[in-house]
Amino acid sequence: MLERISQTTFYKHCPNVVAQLSGLTEFAESSPLTPSLLHLVRLRASQINRCGFCQKMHADEARRDGETQDRLDVLAAWRELSCFTAQERAALAWTEALTLVCNSEITEDIYQNTLEAFGQQGLLDLTMAIVQINSWNRISVSLCFKPDIEQRGEQ
Repeated sequence: MLERISQTTFYKHCPNVVAQLSGLTEFAESSPLTPSLLHLVRLRASQINRCGFCQKMHADEARRDGETQDRLDVLAAWRELSCFTAQERAALAWTEALTLVCNSEITEDIYQNTLEAFGQQGLLDLTMAIVQINSWNRISVSLCFKPDIEQRGEQ
């Protein structure tokens, strides 16, 4: 595969974009949403968008902030497992609905469940966090940003 625009080049040539997306990050992180919830949302959206760069980064951040590896291992199966709280489930359903907006309807049930779990401001805070990670995912995937991961096996 031919090399695409590097992460360094992107940061150099698009500083306003980086600043705006960083502003959305700061907005979410200054909201009442917990760091744990934000990590789960960012990681789940990154899984859906197949963004390896963001998956690695957000899994590392989540573990550093105390998230268990067991929950990270089963995040994609959150619907089937009781280790996620009702609020986390509402956030993950909202994350999937917004991330996959072109493939499915954002139902009234999902909206109401999220509104009940977070209130109006919390729903808006959560929405902005999802917009932010989806934006980064699209940049990272389109430009093929790669995480720094140790290689195993045959080269």
